[in-house]
Amino acid sequence: MGIPGSGLAKGLAVTLRTMTRRSVTAQYPDALPELPPRSRGVIALFEENCTVCMLCARECPDWCIYIDSHKETVPAAAPGGRERSRNVLDRFAIDFSLCMYCGICIEVCPFDALFWSPEFEYAETDILELTHERDKLREWMWTVPAPPALDPAAEEPKEIAAARKAAEKAAAARAAQAATEADAEAGTDGPATQAGTDADGERAPGEGDA
Repeated sequence: MGIPGSGLAKGLAVTLRTMTRRSVTAQYPDALPELPPRSRGVIALFEENCTVCMLCARECPDWCIYIDSHKETVPAAAPGGRERSRNVLDRFAIDFSLCMYCGICIEVCPFDALFWSPEFEYAETDILELTHERDKLREWMWTVPAPPALDPAAEEPKEIAAARKAAEKAAAARAAQAATEADAEAGTDGPATQAGTDADGERAPGEGDA
């Protein structure tokens, strides 16, 4: 059996030790807090990886993810091939007034389209404005920190590789279009062969004879 009043004495001892310490107050928003790199601030969307599989919306316990899409027909890649259909994302929104930041949507996404961002300054004066559309979710994607490498010889993160490939593909398409336009302009500006003359500039026989 313990000594009567020992619990009170321990509590007072903790209080006395705390009273002698200097309090530290972070002057937010003038001084921003130093958050851990993998903080659960907000959910960001990497739209290029989204296949509209609906797994995140179905697994969300709060039903705060809204997704709209439509189907498009993709022409056959080779002659005689079969046309295919694909889902095209029209809307991806998250209602953060309902979200409980459990991270289930990020964990179940099979294509790495959702990520945690340490961004936390997205307060609104109206609760209806806490439903953020895909444009805002995509802006937060650029605040997602790169995952730490497992070892010096590890491959680069998949999201960075996918973004680089998408940028290279877009640049190649622009270069090909510019080359096509340049070839077309060169073809229209080239010398034209006059009608009714042969390669040596002489009139072909039988032309112009009545």
